[in-house]
Amino acid sequence: MLQRSSLLVVAVATATILTGGAVGFAAPRPDHPSADRQLAALGRHVHHDSSGGIKPAEDGGDPDDPVAGTLQFAAARTAPSATVSGAALAEGAAEGDRLPVRGGNWSEVTSGSASSETPGYADPSFSDYGSGWGLVTGRASALATDGPWVYAGFADGGVWTSNNAGKTWKAEFQNQSTESIGSLWVNPVDHSLWVGTGEANTSADNYTGQGVFRSADHGRTFQRVGGSELLNAQVAQLTTNGTYVFAATSHGLWRRPVTSRLSQPWQSVLRPDPNPDKDPTRTSIISSVTVRPGSGGNTVLAALGFRNGTAYDGLYLSAKGGAPGSFRRIQPAGLDNSDIGRTSLDYANDGSALYAVIQSPAYYSGKRPSPLRSTSLKGVYKSASGDPNGPWTLVADAGTLGGSGSAQAFPSTYEPGVGSWYNQYVKVDPRDPEHVYVGLEEIYETRDGGATWKTSAPFWNFTLPCYGTTTGCPPTVHTDQHAIAISRDGTMYVGSDGGVWSRPTSDDPTAGWKDLNAGLHTLQYFYVGAGRDPNGGTALWGGLQDNGGTLVRGNSHKVIQPFAGDGGDVIVDPDNADRAAAEYVDGDITVTTVGGRSDGKTPAFREISPSCQINSPIASCDPGMQFIAPFAADRAEPNRWVIAGRYVWETQKGFETVCSKQAAACDWKIAYDLGATASTTAVEGNRGVDYVGWCGPCLPSDENGGGFKNGIATNYGGAWHAITAPNLPNRYITRLVSDPANPAHVYAVYGAYSRKWIPGAGSGHVFESKNGGATWKDISGNLPDLPADALVIAKGQLILATDHLVYTADIKNPTRWARLGRGLPSSVTTDITLYPSGDTVVAATHGRGLWRLELGK
Repeated sequence: MLQRSSLLVVAVATATILTGGAVGFAAPRPDHPSADRQLAALGRHVHHDSSGGIKPAEDGGDPDDPVAGTLQFAAARTAPSATVSGAALAEGAAEGDRLPVRGGNWSEVTSGSASSETPGYADPSFSDYGSGWGLVTGRASALATDGPWVYAGFADGGVWTSNNAGKTWKAEFQNQSTESIGSLWVNPVDHSLWVGTGEANTSADNYTGQGVFRSADHGRTFQRVGGSELLNAQVAQLTTNGTYVFAATSHGLWRRPVTSRLSQPWQSVLRPDPNPDKDPTRTSIISSVTVRPGSGGNTVLAALGFRNGTAYDGLYLSAKGGAPGSFRRIQPAGLDNSDIGRTSLDYANDGSALYAVIQSPAYYSGKRPSPLRSTSLKGVYKSASGDPNGPWTLVADAGTLGGSGSAQAFPSTYEPGVGSWYNQYVKVDPRDPEHVYVGLEEIYETRDGGATWKTSAPFWNFTLPCYGTTTGCPPTVHTDQHAIAISRDGTMYVGSDGGVWSRPTSDDPTAGWKDLNAGLHTLQYFYVGAGRDPNGGTALWGGLQDNGGTLVRGNSHKVIQPFAGDGGDVIVDPDNADRAAAEYVDGDITVTTVGGRSDGKTPAFREISPSCQINSPIASCDPGMQFIAPFAADRAEPNRWVIAGRYVWETQKGFETVCSKQAAACDWKIAYDLGATASTTAVEGNRGVDYVGWCGPCLPSDENGGGFKNGIATNYGGAWHAITAPNLPNRYITRLVSDPANPAHVYAVYGAYSRKWIPGAGSGHVFESKNGGATWKDISGNLPDLPADALVIAKGQLILATDHLVYTADIKNPTRWARLGRGLPSSVTTDITLYPSGDTVVAATHGRGLWRLELGK
């Protein structure tokens, strides 16, 4: 789920926010058609990449760790190390670009955005129908404006530009060494656009970056700013004091002269944590930097803070223009200086007041004083004098915001700020120092300097008083806020897990929002599956980050979202795409046999999961499902399905499978126990022969490969056993794929990078066995050294998806690889599948939607 950004760092959590399979909030309205599922369904939008995954064994393996998704995604790209140099991706991508091209041109299948409220797809328990979100797209992580220009940066979709207030968009920054965007800044003097790469929201699919880039032509061309100093960093913010540009990064605060030659290096000015143990969460993470207006550029304030808390967290102040050695850690009056995590800062335009949103490591770690139950928000604070030393005053906390018209309740198990380590910002209206916006899961505003607050963009409309009334609720903004910009004409633009919205700053807080996602093509897919549409053509089901399970019907490009939350793996009946199984997270599987269609009263989906990490698990459930857990239908026996976590589970009933605590029955049966520390990463079934790839422990603990182990198990030959092969790498196994005609002939696909970059990682990304896994041959040949994500066999070819493009080789000469097709965006390709006809391949990208290519005869 990224893109060619650079290299991801494993961020190990030490505590959790949520402690149950279901995440609830305010009681639903009894007349709401979704009333029977709201308490559980809200959990699908906690931040859609938080729950599940595998915790380190030493801290108990809590299935609701809010960063376990991060750990799974990171491990697939760094294991067995905890970190990997960003140079690995840059070099691998360059190697791939030099390969010859085979095949025609890729074309986009998806229309760009998904409809979260398509009439006729209103399942009462699983859809977002009625939410008020409308069209949604991938996660918008950065925004900037400049006169008529609007710039939007995405998690893995690059930069998009508009010169008409978001009515139309153009894709830019699509062929750089990364498309993971952390920040955008426009130089007010020469109007150049600066792009900080490496998304800084610590979500399940953040890549670190390749540095900062500058465009003098509205994004058409870019040049690198500085050297390799910011390689591997996530750039959370770019700003200036008039003389220097500052970059707040996950590796400290840096600066460089605004007008110097572009090749001049960045200079480190604040990195106080010595981090002797090389802890990837102790790299002096600077979440925000601001310069006081009216100070002549001398007063520079930076916030150091990570969600878990470190001994160096706090506010650092320079009175000398941010020069090296000039920052000192201050003890502001009115702030709890022992409890400062991720923090956002912003000054009023005249410097008269300073605002801060602060996340609490103590709340996050479970040390919450009553009545706080779930929030990680310490509070919104104001220094009325503008002095960083204070005194500071608390102007809003979770309770204040919960009572401001929020769709979240307080106290509850899902309070405002529950994910403030993942989503937060504060922005003062440039034309009114008393008008301030705060973004968390929702958007709040005050027009009197914090004395009173209103919810401008509720989480959703379901539980609001206006829902179901004659007039109904106005449109709102998709949950989880990450970015905000206010243009000179007073238009506010906001970015969230669902894309970009706008409204005038002069609007009343209860007014609606303008959805700007129609022209944005940044959907973030995890998986894709294909089947024949009963109405003609080929339909595609897929799973999206925070935007559910989607359906593209045959002969259409429109993306329908029948299923809410995070979307994971899918199974689609190749002969009838109305029959599909979709995953939420943690192996939470539901099936539909009506193509997800519902009138709002009749259920379209039915849950059938053996996972322990669901709302109401069965007895003897599986405790080891990955955040995105793989499952598959047998290639020759379509009613035989396999899913695995710690255990390998099998059902013979396909779409008729029953498994629920309420029914007191489960058709899934345990076939094999991989062991107490194991969690499955890849599943394959073919003629009753299964292969599963696993890791356990799954989390790298250091840069030398400690704490990670992988393996493959199979029942080839009649009995389950572990495969031992000395030439297989100790890395994350992303796929196992067998020859449909011969289950003894199997391929193993590996993520991460070779031993050149990772000690103890071995080499090779694709291995072949012709004897049921007894022996293996490395067929990687001239493949670029890149994380490999998925593989299909078609028309005598192996087709491999990677973190940078798709590659192909002849089955008879599998060590000679070429790039497959032209025109595929460089966003990470997380999955590939084939049309039932076998003549077309579909690539699921994690930032640019679905693409297809017709294979040669």
